[in-house]
Amino acid sequence: MAKQLNDTIIKAYNGEQTDYTPVWYMRQAGRSQAEYRKLKEKYSLFEITHQPELCAYVTRLPVEHYGVDAAILYKDIMSPLPAIGVDVEIKKNIGPVIDNPIRNFQDVERLGTIDPEADVPYVLDTIRLLTEEQLDVPLIGFTGAPFTLASYMIEGGPSKNYSKTKAFMYQHPESWFLLMDKLQAMIVTYVKAQIHAGAKAIQVFDSWVGALNKEDYRTFIKPVMNRIFTELKQENVPLILFGVGARHLLLEWNDLPVDVIGLDWRTSITEARHMGVTKVLQGNLDPAILLSDWETIEERTKGILTESSQQTGGHVFNLGHGVTPDIKPATLKQLTELVHTYSKAVKTK
Repeated sequence: MAKQLNDTIIKAYNGEQTDYTPVWYMRQAGRSQAEYRKLKEKYSLFEITHQPELCAYVTRLPVEHYGVDAAILYKDIMSPLPAIGVDVEIKKNIGPVIDNPIRNFQDVERLGTIDPEADVPYVLDTIRLLTEEQLDVPLIGFTGAPFTLASYMIEGGPSKNYSKTKAFMYQHPESWFLLMDKLQAMIVTYVKAQIHAGAKAIQVFDSWVGALNKEDYRTFIKPVMNRIFTELKQENVPLILFGVGARHLLLEWNDLPVDVIGLDWRTSITEARHMGVTKVLQGNLDPAILLSDWETIEERTKGILTESSQQTGGHVFNLGHGVTPDIKPATLKQLTELVHTYSKAVKTK
């Protein structure tokens, strides 16, 4: 029996008025929590995600501990890639490592398709378990975006400059656009399966697309993003787009059929609005501030909430990137309470 759902965050994502500013944190599931660290001594990320009961527990923990307004499914943007033929492993202190990076047209051509019920049933079972029985807040599903996924698939792992990815894009446009088409098909199928299993909103992580300039984004990325969001729009759940260091692309994103744009800490809410961004905004406290004293955290948080109350357009509070392992869980709990109480006070003025 599903619990009564607090859908404040969905209303905020849809641009409706809410009594307070809802909040959740990227990478809130795990990272700094003692219970999660204990599990990680025994299980890898992929091992946890393959066990729905365990994965649901990790996803649920921050909701119970911090009082946030949404859960985000515990998994990785790499999770669907093995299904299409990408040999990926998450290595400690490195990140995703791919043994068969893409080098030519044939490598792209070989990529298969995803059948979520057959290939990632554990992801869907986890979503059903959470949304049908365990959560009283909405569950956010997610996917990596084509450029960010392609960067790992071509580089073979994390990169600082994405030079192999960009070189492949410039030198082999035919192969690049075929790769975009294949990733589009995978993403749409995968995300729709998450929604049908019970996810109430979807965040698309284009974490590294800020490495491209505006012209290259328009040529090589924007068309596929437009197609993906146009297809997903039919599912009637809020769609969120987030990337790091992508200030120069915000107006390009604002053109897309998305509902919410996530800001990192480099661009303030006021700046985004003055640039002409009209979508609901999500963000954008620098996670590093959470390693500071409470007085600083409080001052910066109130600043963001005051600023958002003075601008038109909706806002959901988040960090400008993910929770880092050294942030104390008690700080996140206190931050959630501050966001709720202060935003309520500001909204009733």
